[in-house]
Amino acid sequence: RDPSKKDRIQYLQDKADESKGTIRFFAGDLLKEGSFDEAAKGCAVIFHTASPFAMSVKDADEDLLKPAVKGTENVLTTANKTPSVKRVVLTSSCAAIYNHACDLDDIPDGVWTEEVWNRTSTRLDNPYSLSKTMAEQKAWVVAGSQCQWKLVVINPGFIMGPGLKVHPSSESVHFAKQLLGMGSSLPAFPLPIVDVRDVADAHIAAAFIPEAAGRHITNGFNTDMVEVAQTIVKNAKEAPLPKITLWALAPLIGMTRNFVSKELGYKMNFDNSKAKNELGIDFYPLEKTMRDMHQQLVDNKAI
Repeated sequence: RDPSKKDRIQYLQDKADESKGTIRFFAGDLLKEGSFDEAAKGCAVIFHTASPFAMSVKDADEDLLKPAVKGTENVLTTANKTPSVKRVVLTSSCAAIYNHACDLDDIPDGVWTEEVWNRTSTRLDNPYSLSKTMAEQKAWVVAGSQCQWKLVVINPGFIMGPGLKVHPSSESVHFAKQLLGMGSSLPAFPLPIVDVRDVADAHIAAAFIPEAAGRHITNGFNTDMVEVAQTIVKNAKEAPLPKITLWALAPLIGMTRNFVSKELGYKMNFDNSKAKNELGIDFYPLEKTMRDMHQQLVDNKAI
């Protein structure tokens, strides 16, 4: 956030005015060394949540990989220079655990756990997932080189639900609009979905529960596009298109054939027991997540 643009941060100030404590705003640049030094002074905990999230980019290195990896390195360098910092909470992603749903076939017991890493994303195949994987790996390397602070990682699924403010350009809002615009017949692409409120709670727990350690799969539901749509789209059902037909049509409807072949017909299966047991997360029901988000979009005339 640029604190000079008051209109873009006012909603955060308004929320802070309703809450205990105070809020301060600082300018920051993920690619500028020392950019977060002033903001970190006197802090015991740093939350590093910023990383570009875009599924379609022109230059994977400049748009995703560089800000994700270099940004993480810069933030953690600041942590190293700030004696008061005792813990860093990093927002990673389930994308750092898997690339495509078909990857599950190669996982022991057919369950994604915190021990699994995404080993197959490339600059051409899911560069966003590659950026999250590389950024988290960089974080663990830096964390392992010092003993001043402890690293705790949150690995969310695809984040949905009502935010403090509707951001029309966000991928979650785009996805919700996509569901509403696709009609009642949809392909059953698998999805890991989590409520934004659960993700926020997980970050706070990771920061202040002394025993919190390691990675935490923060995924509320192993679901698919049809099940998600059924919460907000009347009579939503699976499209009666054979996979081979959708594969053939993929380029005409904004998908790649690689995506269709590696996603459709497979299932999500993330184990979120660590987030439940160690962070105390009681995940929101999928229906409430989607309906609350839908209502927020309606109330703000975003749909």
